[in-house]
Amino acid sequence: MTLRKPRDLDDGDLVLSFFSLGRDHDIVERVRAAGSGGCAGIGMYVGEYRSLESSGFAPNGLHELLDEHAVCLAEIEVLAGWADPEIETSERYLAVEATAWRMADEFECRYVQAIGPYAGSVHDAGAAFGRFCDRAAEHGLVTGLEFLPFTNIFSASDALEIATLADRANGGVCVDIWHHERGAADLALIAQLPAERIMALQMSDGSQVAENLDYFQDCLTNRVVPGDGEFDVAGFVEAITAAGATVPWSLEVCNDDVWDTDGLDHVERCVDGMRKFVPAIGLRDHTTP
Repeated sequence: MTLRKPRDLDDGDLVLSFFSLGRDHDIVERVRAAGSGGCAGIGMYVGEYRSLESSGFAPNGLHELLDEHAVCLAEIEVLAGWADPEIETSERYLAVEATAWRMADEFECRYVQAIGPYAGSVHDAGAAFGRFCDRAAEHGLVTGLEFLPFTNIFSASDALEIATLADRANGGVCVDIWHHERGAADLALIAQLPAERIMALQMSDGSQVAENLDYFQDCLTNRVVPGDGEFDVAGFVEAITAAGATVPWSLEVCNDDVWDTDGLDHVERCVDGMRKFVPAIGLRDHTTP
């Protein structure tokens, strides 16, 4: 049996996003929880991978751990600064981007996430995103631009405009239900997104009224299992299905109540929650003959 490859994952698969568990969560527990819980892949923050490299665990030890639990390294998070000329060519940014490319080359990752803000005009952002997509394509990656209501890429329409201006086959939008609900909350817009531009989906749930007035902190600590909050998860899934997306469903359920646990119960509850809305998800064998 061989492990299924990240680039073979589709809308029947689940990925455990990196920030569903604490940033410093033990890598062995993280991968074990993902595999036992029913996820085909994990996401990894570039800073965590650099730490694993520094300790000597990556790449070889990480390969062995992933193989042991039939989990692949599917997603790379997260690159910011590509859309600001003063940052894009800086030594610090280039080192982070180089880490992402090493990850992709070593583990054949499917996806790398990009966020704003951008500097200049939206046309400047489109040109910068095009350059970023070209660099990602050299390493076999698709890239999604995540809209964040606290940046100047506020909504799915903003992210889509930039991806359309970039006009790269491997460039599109990351659609995160949290930022949809707390931002434009326009299901018609989500349903009308071109399927070929939906590169990633991130699922969670939450309260309609923010628990923390600091948006950034709220989204990193107060998300709950799909179905346990007040979001219209069913409507969101229906809109995504109508759009024709075929990418994996990523669980990004960031909640600081679970950071001191081994993560397994949290992942299992997240998977069970998603199956209330997509019953067949995550049930296939993660390996192929």
